Amino acid sequence: MVIQLTPAEVAARSRRNVWIGLALAAFVVLLFSTTFLRMQANQKAEREKEAALAAGPMHPEKTYDSTLAR
Repeated sequence: MVIQLTPAEVAARSRRNVWIGLALAAFVVLLFSTTFLRMQANQKAEREKEAALAAGPMHPEKTYDSTLAR
């Protein structure tokens, strides 16, 4: 049995499909932007960590001294 849609029903389906497509596109943009911003923050933190390690210990007096272990 084939159901014939009225022009109003076809128009409603078309509008609904457009809104679903827009919602999916907005969701993809949201996921992409969130991922991009988190990756930037992680890369910045990694660069800061590497710079801190390259600069040496923050508190040299708290580092292990093998001469004191005797």
